[in-house]
Amino acid sequence: MKYDPSREKCPLPFSPFKSCTVPRPIGWLSSVSPDGIDNLAPYSQWQNLTFDPPMVMFAANQYPDGRRKDTVLNAEQTGWFVWNMATYSLREAVNLSAMAVPSHQSEFDLAGVTRRRADLCNVQMVAESPVHFECRYLSTHRFAGNSKVGTIDVVFAQVERIHIDENFLTPEGKLDVLKARPLARLGYYDYTSVTDIFEMRIPNASAAEADGLEGTPA
Repeated sequence: MKYDPSREKCPLPFSPFKSCTVPRPIGWLSSVSPDGIDNLAPYSQWQNLTFDPPMVMFAANQYPDGRRKDTVLNAEQTGWFVWNMATYSLREAVNLSAMAVPSHQSEFDLAGVTRRRADLCNVQMVAESPVHFECRYLSTHRFAGNSKVGTIDVVFAQVERIHIDENFLTPEGKLDVLKARPLARLGYYDYTSVTDIFEMRIPNASAAEADGLEGTPA
């Protein structure tokens, strides 16, 4: 089968689009409002952009009534947000924090996770998460959709500080991904977590190319 999503209705009972680009890392993002309300929400449209310097992005669709997401507004107004690694052991907390609640209510309390203040900003981090990025807001690019909920804010930021729980490091100094079991989003209501790893190296890659792929410091 094939269809043009810009002109045709999906012929399947469930749209396959979000189930094709998988798995997607989860941006479990904490922020704070100018009034001091701690916010926590997961975004499945999250990714790193580059590593020198480390930069990230997330995309947030508007609510059906046209309101923009609190995470976007908080990042724009305060200049910061924090990425907290979502893991399998924290999956229920991640799911609870996805609930749409009034802006004056904190998802930290709803999800039952512990606050720990970031070093460089006034944002609270999820203490139970093994990895955190303190992200300094750079800019927002808005794309108009075919509906209010289709309109999207793409937020760009630079990672200014990285926190890693040393219990999740291997003796070789790598992140122990199998121990952390990062959570990832599939399509529909489906998720997965990392439980298997295999290595492949690009043949004939130069030392500079290999360092960039491996993450070896310059």
